[in-house]
Amino acid sequence: MSYDLGKVVGFKLKDQPVAWTRKDIITYAIGVGAKQDDLSLVYELDKSWGPLPTYPVVLFLKGDDQDVTLFAEKARGENLPMPKLDSRTVVHATQSIEVLKEIPVASGTGWKLSKRIVGIHENKSGVILDQELILLDPQGTAYAKLYSSSFYLGAKANGGKFSKVIAAAPQAKPIPKDRKPDWVIQDKTTPEQALIYRLSGDYNPLHIDPELGKAMGFGGVILHGLSTFGFAARGLIQAIANGNARALTVFGARFTSPVKPGDELETSAWEVGPGPNGTTEITFITKNLTSGKVALGNGVAFINKAEKSKL
Repeated sequence: MSYDLGKVVGFKLKDQPVAWTRKDIITYAIGVGAKQDDLSLVYELDKSWGPLPTYPVVLFLKGDDQDVTLFAEKARGENLPMPKLDSRTVVHATQSIEVLKEIPVASGTGWKLSKRIVGIHENKSGVILDQELILLDPQGTAYAKLYSSSFYLGAKANGGKFSKVIAAAPQAKPIPKDRKPDWVIQDKTTPEQALIYRLSGDYNPLHIDPELGKAMGFGGVILHGLSTFGFAARGLIQAIANGNARALTVFGARFTSPVKPGDELETSAWEVGPGPNGTTEITFITKNLTSGKVALGNGVAFINKAEKSKL
């Protein structure tokens, strides 16, 4: 049977209710490496306290739940006008977020994610689905726009080559080859990092069960890719915006290799031009110094640079 994959693109998924509390905001910050002196991220009475702008990336799996959930149920997607894809073979390939308005520290009820498929690609390696999610308040005001791509390894639809996209996140500019990074940020995850990050709503057993990690070829537990994503965002905010979380308006990257809890990370960032609305455009990579491999590639950020940001 042949499928018209073009019909998948633009397919509107069911709206998803989402919610968060002040405790969720603090838990997320610690899950992406906030330290004891990062009071603007972890202390609710600090005059500058507020959410990290990347927080909404957790909401797709968290939803409006305030308790532990079963990952297998959360990962089960809706039926699309194409062959059913096996969630056991999926890899999170890319993620980005554009901040449209600063989210409140607690949502209350009535918030939702509006979701649609904005791209599909088939090749001999599998099928990639691109999804757009828009975070909406109870009045329908958009607060964030998120794009993610999921790679279903070995999946087949028609068995040929196909690609169609109707919307996408900003793409990273190439790393300048003629100069060193403008900023280099080093940080270290802890052996318990995945234990903390999972409390933000991603209860995939791969991030806590060492036997499952070994069975899947990782040699044990690996850290959530979105925790590494948050480490890099927090580092750029500290280095380029002197810790002003409200300065980051766009952040995105490709997940290129796993990180294990306890690994050391190094994010190298280059200023590559002006961004929209007075921001500075940044290209970055995050390297896992423990494994020697790049963990986040094709990194892009738009950020309002502080007057005196430095290495």
